[in-house]
Amino acid sequence: MSQKYVVAVSLSLFLHLALALVLLFGDFNSTPKPTPKASQQMQPIQAVAIDKSKLTAQVNKLKKKQTDAKAAERKRINDLEKRAAAAKKKRANEETRIKNLEKQRKKKVKEKKAADAAAKKSKAKAAAADKIRKRKEAEKKTAEKAAANAKAKRLKEEAAAKKAKDLRKKKAAERKRKEQEAKERAAQERALEKQMAEEMASRQQARRQQMMTEIGRYTALITQSIQRHLLTDRSTMEGKSCKLTISLAPSGFVTNVVLGKGDRIVCEAAKNAIYKAGTLPVSKDPEVFKEMSSISLTVVPEF
Repeated sequence: MSQKYVVAVSLSLFLHLALALVLLFGDFNSTPKPTPKASQQMQPIQAVAIDKSKLTAQVNKLKKKQTDAKAAERKRINDLEKRAAAAKKKRANEETRIKNLEKQRKKKVKEKKAADAAAKKSKAKAAAADKIRKRKEAEKKTAEKAAANAKAKRLKEEAAAKKAKDLRKKKAAERKRKEQEAKERAAQERALEKQMAEEMASRQQARRQQMMTEIGRYTALITQSIQRHLLTDRSTMEGKSCKLTISLAPSGFVTNVVLGKGDRIVCEAAKNAIYKAGTLPVSKDPEVFKEMSSISLTVVPEF
Protein backbone atom coordinates (compact mmCIF):
# COMPACT_ATOMS: atom_id res chain seq x y z
CA MET A 1 0.00 0.00 0.00
CA SER A 2 1.32 3.43 -0.83
CA GLN A 3 2.09 6.14 1.78
CA LYS A 4 -0.87 8.22 0.58
CA TYR A 5 -3.34 5.52 1.58
CA VAL A 6 -1.64 4.97 5.02
CA VAL A 7 -1.93 8.68 5.84
CA ALA A 8 -5.59 8.65 4.82
CA VAL A 9 -6.41 5.63 7.05
CA SER A 10 -4.50 7.12 10.04
CA LEU A 11 -6.34 10.42 9.68
CA SER A 12 -9.66 8.58 9.53
CA LEU A 13 -8.91 6.61 12.74
CA PHE A 14 -7.84 9.78 14.52
CA LEU A 15 -11.07 11.53 13.58
CA HIS A 16 -13.17 8.57 14.72
CA LEU A 17 -11.32 8.41 18.06
CA ALA A 18 -11.85 12.11 18.65
CA LEU A 19 -15.52 11.68 17.86
CA ALA A 20 -15.77 8.81 20.35
CA LEU A 21 -14.23 10.90 23.11
CA VAL A 22 -16.61 13.72 22.42
CA LEU A 23 -19.55 11.36 22.54
CA LEU A 24 -18.24 9.71 25.71
CA PHE A 25 -17.54 12.79 27.69
CA GLY A 26 -19.78 15.36 26.08
CA ASP A 27 -23.16 16.63 27.52
CA PHE A 28 -25.85 16.00 24.95
CA ASN A 29 -28.87 16.89 27.20
CA SER A 30 -28.06 20.42 28.32
CA THR A 31 -29.45 23.23 26.26
CA PRO A 32 -27.05 25.45 24.56
CA LYS A 33 -26.04 28.40 26.57
CA PRO A 34 -25.85 31.85 25.12
CA THR A 35 -22.46 33.03 24.24
CA PRO A 36 -21.25 35.37 26.92
CA LYS A 37 -20.54 38.81 25.85
CA ALA A 38 -17.10 40.01 25.79
CA SER A 39 -17.81 42.41 28.61
CA GLN A 40 -19.08 39.59 30.88
CA GLN A 41 -16.70 37.60 32.96
CA MET A 42 -16.17 33.84 32.30
CA GLN A 43 -18.40 31.62 34.51
CA PRO A 44 -16.92 28.51 36.08
CA ILE A 45 -17.89 25.09 34.51
CA GLN A 46 -20.24 23.02 36.67
CA ALA A 47 -20.19 19.19 36.73
CA VAL A 48 -23.26 17.40 35.28
CA ALA A 49 -24.51 14.01 36.44
CA ILE A 50 -24.56 11.31 33.70
CA ASP A 51 -27.07 8.40 33.62
CA LYS A 52 -25.08 5.14 33.53
CA SER A 53 -27.62 3.26 31.37
CA LYS A 54 -27.63 6.06 28.90
CA LEU A 55 -23.90 6.14 29.04
CA THR A 56 -23.73 2.40 28.41
CA ALA A 57 -26.19 2.74 25.62
CA GLN A 58 -24.23 5.58 24.23
CA VAL A 59 -20.99 3.62 24.62
CA ASN A 60 -22.52 0.57 22.95
CA LYS A 61 -23.95 2.77 20.32
CA LEU A 62 -20.52 4.35 19.97
CA LYS A 63 -18.88 0.94 19.91
CA LYS A 64 -21.37 -0.23 17.30
CA LYS A 65 -20.72 2.91 15.35
CA GLN A 66 -17.02 2.30 15.78
CA THR A 67 -17.49 -1.33 14.71
CA ASP A 68 -19.64 -0.23 11.82
CA ALA A 69 -17.19 2.49 11.10
CA LYS A 70 -14.30 0.03 11.25
CA ALA A 71 -16.24 -2.37 9.04
CA ALA A 72 -17.08 0.46 6.70
CA GLU A 73 -13.51 1.61 6.95
CA ARG A 74 -12.29 -1.89 6.31
CA LYS A 75 -14.75 -2.15 3.44
CA ARG A 76 -13.64 1.27 2.23
CA ILE A 77 -10.02 0.28 2.73
CA ASN A 78 -10.68 -3.00 0.93
CA ASP A 79 -12.44 -1.04 -1.77
CA LEU A 80 -9.54 1.37 -1.81
CA GLU A 81 -7.11 -1.52 -1.84
CA LYS A 82 -9.12 -3.17 -4.57
CA ARG A 83 -9.27 0.10 -6.45
CA ALA A 84 -5.58 0.60 -5.67
CA ALA A 85 -4.85 -2.96 -6.84
CA ALA A 86 -7.02 -2.38 -9.87
CA ALA A 87 -5.37 0.98 -10.32
CA LYS A 88 -2.00 -0.67 -9.73
CA LYS A 89 -2.91 -3.40 -12.16
CA LYS A 90 -4.28 -0.81 -14.51
CA ARG A 91 -1.14 1.26 -13.91
CA ALA A 92 0.98 -1.87 -14.36
CA ASN A 93 -1.00 -2.64 -17.51
CA GLU A 94 -0.64 0.98 -18.51
CA GLU A 95 3.05 0.86 -17.67
CA THR A 96 3.27 -2.41 -19.58
CA ARG A 97 1.32 -0.79 -22.40
CA ILE A 98 3.51 2.28 -22.10
CA LYS A 99 6.57 0.04 -21.98
CA ASN A 100 5.25 -1.84 -24.98
CA LEU A 101 4.47 1.46 -26.63
CA GLU A 102 7.94 2.66 -25.65
CA LYS A 103 9.37 -0.58 -26.97
CA GLN A 104 7.32 -0.12 -30.09
CA ARG A 105 8.38 3.52 -30.22
CA LYS A 106 12.01 2.54 -29.67
CA LYS A 107 11.53 -0.23 -32.18
CA LYS A 108 9.97 2.22 -34.58
CA VAL A 109 12.72 4.71 -33.78
CA LYS A 110 15.26 1.96 -34.32
CA GLU A 111 13.44 0.86 -37.44
CA LYS A 112 13.22 4.51 -38.51
CA LYS A 113 16.91 4.94 -37.77
CA ALA A 114 17.59 1.71 -39.67
CA ALA A 115 15.25 2.88 -42.41
CA ASP A 116 16.87 6.32 -42.36
CA ALA A 117 20.30 4.69 -42.35
CA ALA A 118 19.16 2.35 -45.11
CA ALA A 119 17.59 5.31 -46.91
CA LYS A 120 20.76 7.32 -46.36
CA LYS A 121 22.82 4.36 -47.47
CA SER A 122 20.45 3.82 -50.35
CA LYS A 123 20.57 7.55 -51.10
CA ALA A 124 24.35 7.48 -50.85
CA LYS A 125 24.35 4.36 -52.99
CA ALA A 126 21.92 6.01 -55.40
CA ALA A 127 24.07 9.15 -55.35
CA ALA A 128 27.16 7.01 -55.97
CA ALA A 129 25.27 5.11 -58.67
CA ASP A 130 24.06 8.43 -60.13
CA LYS A 131 27.61 9.75 -59.96
CA ILE A 132 28.85 6.59 -61.66
CA ARG A 133 25.98 6.88 -64.16
CA LYS A 134 26.83 10.53 -64.81
CA ARG A 135 30.52 9.66 -65.07
CA LYS A 136 29.68 6.80 -67.44
CA GLU A 137 27.39 9.12 -69.40
CA ALA A 138 30.18 11.71 -69.50
CA GLU A 139 32.62 8.97 -70.54
CA LYS A 140 30.08 7.72 -73.06
CA LYS A 141 29.60 11.25 -74.39
CA THR A 142 33.38 11.71 -74.47
CA ALA A 143 33.75 8.33 -76.19
CA GLU A 144 30.92 9.14 -78.60
CA LYS A 145 32.47 12.55 -79.29
CA ALA A 146 35.88 10.93 -79.75
CA ALA A 147 34.27 8.27 -81.96
CA ALA A 148 32.42 10.99 -83.90
CA ASN A 149 35.66 12.98 -84.26
CA ALA A 150 37.53 9.80 -85.23
CA LYS A 151 34.76 8.93 -87.70
CA ALA A 152 34.76 12.47 -89.09
CA LYS A 153 38.55 12.35 -89.31
CA ARG A 154 38.38 8.88 -90.90
CA LEU A 155 35.70 10.02 -93.35
CA LYS A 156 37.76 13.13 -94.08
CA GLU A 157 40.89 11.02 -94.54
CA GLU A 158 38.90 8.53 -96.64
CA ALA A 159 37.48 11.41 -98.68
CA ALA A 160 40.99 12.86 -99.03
CA ALA A 161 42.36 9.40 -99.87
CA LYS A 162 39.52 8.85 -102.35
CA LYS A 163 40.12 12.29 -103.81
CA ALA A 164 43.85 11.57 -104.01
CA LYS A 165 43.10 8.12 -105.46
CA ASP A 166 40.65 9.63 -107.95
CA LEU A 167 43.25 12.28 -108.75
CA ARG A 168 45.91 9.58 -109.16
CA LYS A 169 43.52 7.58 -111.31
CA LYS A 170 42.66 10.71 -113.28
CA LYS A 171 46.35 11.55 -113.64
CA ALA A 172 47.13 7.93 -114.49
CA ALA A 173 44.24 7.90 -117.00
CA GLU A 174 45.41 11.26 -118.34
CA ARG A 175 48.99 9.98 -118.47
CA LYS A 176 47.81 6.76 -120.08
CA ARG A 177 45.68 8.77 -122.50
CA LYS A 178 48.62 11.02 -123.29
CA GLU A 179 50.89 8.00 -123.58
CA GLN A 180 48.31 6.36 -125.83
CA GLU A 181 47.97 9.58 -127.78
CA ALA A 182 51.77 9.82 -127.89
CA LYS A 183 51.94 6.19 -129.01
CA GLU A 184 49.21 6.77 -131.54
CA ARG A 185 50.85 10.03 -132.61
CA ALA A 186 54.25 8.31 -132.74
CA ALA A 187 52.65 5.45 -134.65
CA GLN A 188 50.97 7.95 -136.92
CA GLU A 189 54.23 9.85 -137.25
CA ARG A 190 56.08 6.58 -137.88
CA ALA A 191 53.39 5.56 -140.33
CA LEU A 192 53.56 9.02 -141.88
CA GLU A 193 57.35 8.92 -141.88
CA LYS A 194 57.22 5.44 -143.30
CA GLN A 195 54.68 6.60 -145.84
CA MET A 196 56.78 9.65 -146.54
CA ALA A 197 59.90 7.52 -146.62
CA GLU A 198 58.15 5.07 -148.89
CA GLU A 199 56.88 7.94 -150.98
CA MET A 200 60.32 9.51 -150.82
CA ALA A 201 61.93 6.20 -151.66
CA SER A 202 59.36 5.72 -154.37
CA ARG A 203 60.00 9.24 -155.59
CA GLN A 204 63.72 8.78 -155.21
CA GLN A 205 63.47 5.46 -156.95
CA ALA A 206 61.40 7.03 -159.67
CA ARG A 207 63.78 9.95 -159.70
CA ARG A 208 66.71 7.61 -159.72
CA GLN A 209 65.11 5.63 -162.44
CA GLN A 210 64.46 8.82 -164.29
CA MET A 211 67.99 9.97 -163.67
CA MET A 212 69.43 6.62 -164.67
CA THR A 213 67.32 6.72 -167.77
CA GLU A 214 68.46 10.27 -168.38
CA ILE A 215 72.10 9.34 -167.61
CA GLY A 216 71.77 6.30 -169.85
CA ARG A 217 70.36 8.44 -172.63
CA TYR A 218 73.14 11.00 -172.33
CA THR A 219 75.73 8.24 -171.97
CA ALA A 220 74.45 6.83 -175.25
CA LEU A 221 74.59 10.31 -176.81
CA ILE A 222 78.17 10.80 -175.55
CA THR A 223 79.12 7.35 -176.88
CA GLN A 224 77.58 8.21 -180.22
CA SER A 225 79.50 11.51 -180.26
CA ILE A 226 82.76 9.65 -179.49
CA GLN A 227 81.96 7.07 -182.20
CA ARG A 228 81.44 9.87 -184.74
CA HIS A 229 84.84 11.33 -184.01
CA LEU A 230 86.64 8.01 -183.48
CA LEU A 231 89.19 6.98 -186.09
CA THR A 232 88.96 3.21 -186.40
CA ASP A 233 91.16 0.49 -187.90
CA ARG A 234 89.57 -2.95 -188.17
CA SER A 235 92.86 -4.74 -188.29
CA THR A 236 94.08 -3.28 -185.05
CA MET A 237 90.86 -2.49 -183.20
CA GLU A 238 88.33 -5.16 -184.05
CA GLY A 239 87.13 -7.00 -181.04
CA LYS A 240 88.91 -4.63 -178.69
CA SER A 241 87.64 -1.95 -176.20
CA CYS A 242 88.74 0.67 -173.69
CA LYS A 243 87.34 1.82 -170.33
CA LEU A 244 87.80 5.46 -169.55
CA THR A 245 86.45 8.24 -167.30
CA ILE A 246 85.50 11.64 -168.63
CA SER A 247 85.23 14.79 -166.51
CA LEU A 248 82.75 17.32 -167.87
CA ALA A 249 81.86 20.91 -167.17
CA PRO A 250 78.15 21.89 -166.82
CA SER A 251 78.29 23.05 -170.40
CA GLY A 252 79.47 19.60 -171.56
CA PHE A 253 83.03 20.79 -172.12
CA VAL A 254 85.56 17.97 -171.57
CA THR A 255 87.91 18.93 -168.80
CA ASN A 256 89.80 15.65 -168.43
CA VAL A 257 89.99 12.10 -169.71
CA VAL A 258 91.40 9.27 -167.64
CA LEU A 259 92.15 6.06 -169.50
CA GLY A 260 91.39 2.79 -167.78
CA LYS A 261 91.66 -0.85 -168.78
CA GLY A 262 91.55 -1.74 -172.40
CA ASP A 263 93.46 -1.80 -175.63
CA ARG A 264 96.06 0.95 -175.83
CA ILE A 265 95.34 1.80 -179.44
CA VAL A 266 91.59 1.90 -178.84
CA CYS A 267 92.13 3.98 -175.72
CA GLU A 268 94.30 6.53 -177.55
CA ALA A 269 91.87 6.72 -180.41
CA ALA A 270 88.94 7.18 -177.99
CA LYS A 271 90.80 9.90 -176.09
CA ASN A 272 91.59 11.77 -179.32
CA ALA A 273 87.97 11.45 -180.42
CA ILE A 274 86.77 12.92 -177.11
CA TYR A 275 89.03 15.89 -177.25
CA LYS A 276 88.20 16.29 -180.92
CA ALA A 277 84.51 16.51 -179.99
CA GLY A 278 85.45 19.09 -177.31
CA THR A 279 81.92 19.42 -175.92
CA LEU A 280 79.81 16.41 -175.21
CA PRO A 281 75.98 16.36 -174.65
CA VAL A 282 74.99 16.76 -170.95
CA SER A 283 71.65 17.13 -169.11
CA LYS A 284 70.48 20.54 -168.01
CA ASP A 285 69.13 18.89 -164.83
CA PRO A 286 71.72 19.66 -162.08
CA GLU A 287 71.11 16.35 -160.29
CA VAL A 288 71.52 14.37 -163.49
CA PHE A 289 74.60 16.39 -164.40
CA LYS A 290 76.00 15.85 -160.93
CA GLU A 291 75.75 12.12 -161.49
CA MET A 292 77.38 12.34 -164.87
CA SER A 293 79.93 15.14 -164.29
CA SER A 294 82.46 12.33 -164.01
CA ILE A 295 81.17 9.61 -166.25
CA SER A 296 82.78 6.23 -166.86
CA LEU A 297 82.05 4.28 -170.06
CA THR A 298 83.51 1.65 -172.35
CA VAL A 299 84.33 2.51 -175.93
CA VAL A 300 84.02 -0.34 -178.45
CA PRO A 301 84.94 0.65 -182.03
CA GLU A 302 82.17 0.18 -184.57
CA PHE A 303 82.95 -0.89 -188.14
